[in-house]
Amino acid sequence: MPTAAKLFAAFAFTLVGFFTAEVLKPSFPEGFGFGSFSVACGALGLLAGWRVMGPSAAAGTVRAASTGVKTSFVLTMWALTAFSIRQMIIESMRSRYDGVFDAIYGIFEIMLEYAQLLLSSIPALGVLVIGGMLGGMFSSWAAVRWR
Repeated sequence: MPTAAKLFAAFAFTLVGFFTAEVLKPSFPEGFGFGSFSVACGALGLLAGWRVMGPSAAAGTVRAASTGVKTSFVLTMWALTAFSIRQMIIESMRSRYDGVFDAIYGIFEIMLEYAQLLLSSIPALGVLVIGGMLGGMFSSWAAVRWR
């Protein structure tokens, strides 16, 4: 059921996902094709905000901030998984893998590479943590305001 908290959480984490992607772009190798990377991260942020943060928004300021950080973590895991699967499919079309299990193993290799890029970018981690806390408190405010 739609609530103000879910709407505000979806909006806040769309921004968190989009701006994290924008801040993370310089960490990627030169010539990396981004396509709609930022928009896809924003869409994943919208889903994470709606499904994870929205239902538990009215729990108080401190708890909302920690749930916001948890939502940022969920957003990060969804993004790592989605982009790793996408990259594995691209590489499998180039016959890089010998079989299904090699391709599945490749997903985890790619996910680790992307996670290393993320962990080496302090500004992106800052956007995720601080943006998650602010998004959680923003959602909690909306839940209390329009209860």
